[in-house]
Amino acid sequence: MRFSTVVAGLLFGLEAAAIRVGPVQPGKVAAKLQHAKSPRSLYKRDDELDLTLLYPERNLSVPIDFFHNDTRYEPHSNGSFNLRYWFDDTYYKPGGPVFVLLGGETDGAGRLPFLQKGIVHQVIKATNGLGVILEHRYYGTSFPVDDLTTENLRFLSTEQALAEVDYFARNVKFAGHEDKDLTAPSTPWVVYGGSYAGAQAAFLRVTYPETFWGAISSSGVTVAIYDFWEYFEPIRLFGPPDCVKYTQTLVDVIDKHLLGNNTTSIQSLKNVFGLGNITDNRDFANQLTGVYGWQSTNWDPELNSASFYNYCSNMTKSFDRVDSGTESLRPTVAGLVSAAGYGNDTLVQNITLNAIGWANRTVLPGWRRSGYSQDNYFTILNATALQQYTALEDYGYTSWSYQVCTEWGYIQTGNTPKDIKPLISRTLDLEYLTFFCRAQFNITTPPDLEKVNKYGGFNISYPRLAHIGGNADVWRPATPLWYPESREDTVEEPWHLISHGVHHWEENGIFENETTPLLPPYQVVYAQQYLKNFVVDWLSEWKGGYQTEL
Repeated sequence: MRFSTVVAGLLFGLEAAAIRVGPVQPGKVAAKLQHAKSPRSLYKRDDELDLTLLYPERNLSVPIDFFHNDTRYEPHSNGSFNLRYWFDDTYYKPGGPVFVLLGGETDGAGRLPFLQKGIVHQVIKATNGLGVILEHRYYGTSFPVDDLTTENLRFLSTEQALAEVDYFARNVKFAGHEDKDLTAPSTPWVVYGGSYAGAQAAFLRVTYPETFWGAISSSGVTVAIYDFWEYFEPIRLFGPPDCVKYTQTLVDVIDKHLLGNNTTSIQSLKNVFGLGNITDNRDFANQLTGVYGWQSTNWDPELNSASFYNYCSNMTKSFDRVDSGTESLRPTVAGLVSAAGYGNDTLVQNITLNAIGWANRTVLPGWRRSGYSQDNYFTILNATALQQYTALEDYGYTSWSYQVCTEWGYIQTGNTPKDIKPLISRTLDLEYLTFFCRAQFNITTPPDLEKVNKYGGFNISYPRLAHIGGNADVWRPATPLWYPESREDTVEEPWHLISHGVHHWEENGIFENETTPLLPPYQVVYAQQYLKNFVVDWLSEWKGGYQTEL
């Protein structure tokens, strides 16, 4: 069973631009692959510009192994591999900087819109710079190995990935500019990344300060956390209050039954959601996680996913708008609600009925089309399927998963403190959600978080290191910005929260002829201008001086 990178992009959609959320459900992946291969599937809109034609891909040969004295990388390698990148020199003038955007945990080609009209485009235009998109090892086409067996994943680590960016900056020659020395430190390099790549950007500034003149960590997750229940805190704090409250109530009803171990009531609960043939209670609970859509909300209509607000619209329907198809289930739901301790509370009944209607529209259709059993389709506990993700084209189900299990964690559980009602079931715990670590990689111990947190964690700081992100970003609890009053905003160390923003909202942009009084929203316009301003200020400190106009 093999899965193409095209299909990986289809499955993850907007999540490809950020850290993936939730465990892989192999049956669902296989079914979607089959559907994607049908004649009616379109991988790409006919009128969509292929940006790889506008920005031809390049490759630089880089070492596989930068740490020959570290036993964790044994057997060591003296080989090299092609690291893919793209660049735009449209606005470059001699003396201008190199502004590199790190591709992070996805195919680097997916970052090209940022070169065309996003933050890279805006900065290089303002600074007469050269813009670069740099792919990450073990993603896209940048593989140092022939397959993704666990042994061959050993060179996929935070420090190896940082070292290769440093090597790239010091050795790359840009086509058409071979007569110039655009390498670091002869030319000022400013590195930018969002999310995981944002953490990389921050780490590069403190680890290789002689190479990178400045760094911008956008929603940068500089703190590795194993049990990351805090992922849902920004949703709880900044999401629509009614939707949040109703979701907490729904989860409480579900958990009262699942944790009560009454097999009859549990089966009744599964049946009423149309999921009665899911054996494992956790697999069942894992389907009722509509709040995950929050991460994919964006100010740009072309990037925004409406899944969260569609979920909330369903959850908050009034009594007279409950789906007619679910109203017949009210007697059963009333019994389940009463058994959960809510008596004859019609509001809680309506919340549950609304959730059933949402599941019927979003969770069940894919399974109905698949021809699979519910267990095969919905489970994450399929070791055989997970162990087959070893081809290079399977990196979307392997590379980041391996990083999660070895160094980063970020297991998004329902394990909130007792005084905080969770937004997903408490049955979704570390044991269940780390099954893939044991099954896919035979990793039975928690990740070595110190491999990440040694770079500074919440306290990471360095001159010309900026932190920027949305105040409502689900990943903010893993960034220094979780403590917004802990630092002052200065030109030397910029510090900015985007009001009502989610995940690295300033990274993407729209064409000038697409702007309206509302797009981009004022806080994004401000954040992007703010970013350009401090980059210009940083460059003014470069030896020999630097001048430009915004």
